[in-house]
Parts: sequence; C-alpha cells; structure tokens
Amino acid sequence: MRAPGSELLADSGGAIDQQPSDQIDELAVTTIRMLAADAVQQAASGHPGLPMGAAAPAWALWSRFLRHDPADPRWPDRDRFVLSAGHGSMLLYALLHLFGYDLPAGELRRFRQWDSITPGHPEFGLTPGVETTTGPLGQGLGNAVGMALAERMLAARVNTAEHTVVDHRTWVLASDGDLMEGISHEAASLAGHLGLGRLIVLYDDNNVTIDGAATASCTDHVLARFAAYGWHTERVADGNDIAEVSDALAWAAEDTRPSMIAMHTVIGYGAPTVAGTSAAHGAPLGEEELAAVRAALNWPEQRFHVPEAVSLRCRELAAQAAERHQTWRHERERWARAHPELAATWDLSAPARPPANLGARLPTFEPGTAMATRKASGAVLGELGAAYPALVGGSADLASSTNTTIPGSGDVGPGRYSGRTLHFGVREHAMGAALNGIALHGGLRPYGGTFLVFADYLRPTLRLAALMRLPVVFVFTHDSIAVGEDGPTHQPIEQLESLRLIPNLRVLRPADANETAACWHVALHEDGPSALVLTRQNLPVLEPISPGVIGRSGARVVLHGSSAPDVLLVATGSEVDLALRAAQELTACEVAAQVMSVPWRERFAEALEAGTVSLPDCPAVWVEAGVPHGWHGLARPGDAVLGLRRFGASAPGPVVYAELGFTVSAVVRAALAQIDTAHRKEAACRTS
Repeated sequence: MRAPGSELLADSGGAIDQQPSDQIDELAVTTIRMLAADAVQQAASGHPGLPMGAAAPAWALWSRFLRHDPADPRWPDRDRFVLSAGHGSMLLYALLHLFGYDLPAGELRRFRQWDSITPGHPEFGLTPGVETTTGPLGQGLGNAVGMALAERMLAARVNTAEHTVVDHRTWVLASDGDLMEGISHEAASLAGHLGLGRLIVLYDDNNVTIDGAATASCTDHVLARFAAYGWHTERVADGNDIAEVSDALAWAAEDTRPSMIAMHTVIGYGAPTVAGTSAAHGAPLGEEELAAVRAALNWPEQRFHVPEAVSLRCRELAAQAAERHQTWRHERERWARAHPELAATWDLSAPARPPANLGARLPTFEPGTAMATRKASGAVLGELGAAYPALVGGSADLASSTNTTIPGSGDVGPGRYSGRTLHFGVREHAMGAALNGIALHGGLRPYGGTFLVFADYLRPTLRLAALMRLPVVFVFTHDSIAVGEDGPTHQPIEQLESLRLIPNLRVLRPADANETAACWHVALHEDGPSALVLTRQNLPVLEPISPGVIGRSGARVVLHGSSAPDVLLVATGSEVDLALRAAQELTACEVAAQVMSVPWRERFAEALEAGTVSLPDCPAVWVEAGVPHGWHGLARPGDAVLGLRRFGASAPGPVVYAELGFTVSAVVRAALAQIDTAHRKEAACRTS
C-alpha cells in the first residue's frame, strides 16, 4: 500500500512549502490519531479517544501558533502548552515526536511501560516538552493560571521600553472533566479577575465522560460561565475544521482577556463503532476496530507510520521555531548589556534560587520573650523579602492571620503585576495549583498560606508539588487544638500526620520564633516543597539555632538536663514548651529530664536510622497534640507516646489542652511511669 503523502512529495519535488496546506494538515492530523491508537493498542492500556478527537485543533495550535523550540524545550520565553486532560497523553507524545523533541519512535512503542519516558499521564521532568504533571482533572488548568500569572509578573519586572524578553502565552487543552472539577471554577474566576489575557484554553467539547454522555451529569452553559468570569469566549462548531479553529485561536491571541474556546469534537474520531461514545475513552480500540479505522482513514497497516511529508513539514516548522528562539537570544543579549542590573537579578534561564547570603538576613529573636510562630514567620518574610526579590506569595484571604505579606511589596491585581503580594481569595484549591504553576514557570519563588486544617483543600496540589519536587513553600498556621473557641472544625488533629505521609514534602513545625527563622531557611534551600506549620498562640522564645542543625538532623536538644538523663521528652511545635515545663517539675522531683525539639520529623528519622543522631539510654515520652500513629514508629520499647485519638472541642485553648490531657502533670506522670517501669525491669534483671 502506498503511504499517504508520497503523492504529495512526487508532485512537489519534496518542497513542503509547495504542498497544499490543507492536504498536509489532514495528513498530519491523521498521523497524530493513528500514532495514538497504535500506542494504546500496543500497550493494551490507555485513552485513544481524546487524541483521535482533538488531533485537529492540537495540530492547528502547534503548527501555527505555539512558540516553542524542540531543540531547547526549556528556553525561558517559550509558550507553555498544558495538556490538562492528561489521560490523552498520547496526543502530546505524538506532537513532541513529530516536531523533533527528544522522544524517538521507540518510546512511543514503549507507551505506559516501565522506565519509558511515555508514561500513562504526562510527568514533568521526565519527558522533554512536558510542562507539568497532569492527570488529576482540573489541576493542569490551575497550573496554567499560575504560569500565565508568572509570565505577567516577570514581564512587569524585566521588560523595558526598549527591550522585551518576557512575552509568551500559556495554552491549555482541557476536557469536560477538567471543567467539572471544582478547582476549574476557582482557577477560572481568579484568572478572569486578574485579566490574564495570555491564557487561552481549548475546550475539547466532545460531550463524553467515562460513564456516558457528559450531559447525563452536567448541563452547564460553559461559555456563559466563563464569560461571567470575565473571559473572552468562542465556539468552534467543527473541531476538525483547521481554518475555523485557527481563526478562533487568532482572535483569542489578540484579546486582552483570558480566552475559552469550546471546540466540538468527536471522541475516537474515525473508529466506526465506538466514535462519539464512552467506549472510545479509556481502553484500546481492539485489533478489529483498529483495522476498521485504518480502512476508514486510508492508512497503511504499518504501526507507528509517519509519512515523510509530515516529517518534512514538522522539520520545517521546527527550523522556523529555532529562528524565533535565536531572535529572542539576541534580544536577551541586548537587554542584558543595556540593563546589567536586571540581568544580574533575574536569570531568566534558571529557577529562582535564593541569594547566597540569605542566612545572614534571618532575624534573631530575643530568648525569654514570647511570640507566636506565625508572627515570627511574618517578621522573617519581611527580612527575606528585602534580600530575595523573586520571593512572591500571599494567602487564601487570610493574610492578616497567616502573616504572609511582604511589607511594602505592593499588591498584584488586574493589570498590576509588579507587586509581590498575591490575593487568592477564598480559593485554596486554585491557590495551590497556581503556586505550582508559578514554580513550574520559573523566575519566581512562590509561597502561600492558609490554616492547617484547610490543608485538606490543598491535598491534590500538595501531592503534585511533591511528585514534581517543586520549590513551593506552603505556610499553615493555627496548627493545633490551641485554636480553642473556633472548635473542632478549625482544630487540626490528623492534618499534620497526613502531610508527613506525602513523600518529598518537607513538614516543618518549629517550637519557637528562632526555629521558625531556621525552618524558613531550610524551606528555601532544600529541594522540593515545604509545609511550615505555625502557631496562633504565643510561645516562649528559645535560644537561636543554626539552620544547618535542622537540615542535618531535623532536631535539637533544647534542655540537656544531664549528661545521663533519667528521661527524654521529645516534642514538636507548641508542645515543646509543654515538655520544658514538665522537665522543670521533674527536676523538683530529682528526675533529670532532657528535652528535644523535632521540627522536621522525617529528617530526624533518617538521621536516627543513619546513626548520625542517637537517643540517650533512658525512657522517652513523645508528645504531639495530634494523631500519634507516626510517633509509634520512632518510639522504642519502654517509651510512651502522648497524642490525640479524637477531635477537639470549642473552648479557650488552654482549657482544650487541659481537657484533652495535654498538661504538665500528664507529661510528668507519663515520664515517671516510664522511669518506674524501666527501674522495675532493671531490678528484675539483677534479681534473675
């Protein structure tokens, strides 16, 4: 069978520019569809429907609008393309392969296999050209809002009247499922409010979800909804019409508002018996159906076939992209020569690393005074902000409580992007995803704050930040039952432990103001995301600490008591003060107690396992006002663990602590009981 496209080459002598563009378009679109169908069939797993249905609009975008360079997938002023509907990953892999990214055909054949770079859903840092890890629906759209915001914020900082070095767009391909998820409402509302006109969403409107027709569960007027958010909206009646799609994209690219383009497509296009149905969504077509697709689309039997005409067109487009990239490089060099101070401050080609001398800017707090760690964090932010211009962030409408404003830094708002304080509103879902997007974009270092109990709203974004190892700082305040009168709905019991379960997420719960400063330093210098867990209530300020101590061991001894203590009291956060007061009472009983603060439990556990930290040879009492499960993994035989196995209650904070058993006397009783047990065991051993 003669491969489609060979006739075109024969007619033109191989000069792609002489080919009728509509014929090349049709050939390229079919190539994308069949690469996806072949890969899913070979893997016996995957989602062929979206790539087959959305191939035409995706090709229109990549061949006519997307600003990218396959030879340098990370160049700073590239357009970002986010496949929010990550289950359609073969659409993206097919495009990356065709345009010459480092994604050879062999990797398409290894789709969804161990150690391939073509996983079931796109993964950031694994596949060249993948801008973010997507799969949980709606998250990619939320990331894209952060990317578009970062572009505007960087442009406001580095562009000058003579030189423009930040000037790109963020494009998103989203599905029905993306727009149903609640995060899409929050993210779209925020983008509309901020006027992020360089954000363009292509909505794959195929009216199919896993369980059947999308209209079985959702009859939203999507364009009216987005128009109400302040977006420019367009409808494309036929998503296979490249000209119609291109016109809509062109209008969107010129609009000053974020844009939503609803494109009517047919899921599983070309599959005779399953096209337009949920059967095309999440399973291979099967050999019989795939053969019927080949016949319907006049495609050769060869698997993973790419016509030479399509390869030549993509190489030509890639060459044009490289020329645009080179033009930008020259512009950046002129900008750097004309504005060396900007070039020294803003390295557009690298992540926003903290300044080398940042530790010297950390404030020191006076021992013996008292301060809530949330207030200490605000003071630290004020100092860090002056030395670290890339540090930006805000809160979910809680800045006055979380102390997450950099003083004098200016607000970010509609058309105002030079500030550093972000107002996310009561939108924790969107805040988390946008923070991830800002980190993914590069050039800025984001943080965001809310109450610890609302970390549950951030769960998917926390997990994805950890999965991608993004340098985001999540600030969680109101960390315990000390919240008091607000009651159990606002008193985190299980949240702290649940955060520690997330791999790669650094959970830091400082015991005082000086540990808070050290934890900020750790959060900004270690790889990956951090969660700072802070108090509302005042705590006594302890002796200053070097950030290196937390980084090395995750813990420090705050009261030695004796070189051979009778008991060890281990605590975190506000419970360290409780342990210190219990140690004083034990001293009156002629019991020598050592007190250890463990702001970073995971690092402490690693240090114990590695033998770089050891515990004294005495019983220990482990104290934290939360579920105790994780502490049992560190406790030794003969140790006691004081934790909570119930929700809190509404009452003044000290009353709640007392009623739930977190008192000096309770810690003392536990310590004495463990010492007594140890002595009785020792005596029994001597007797025997």
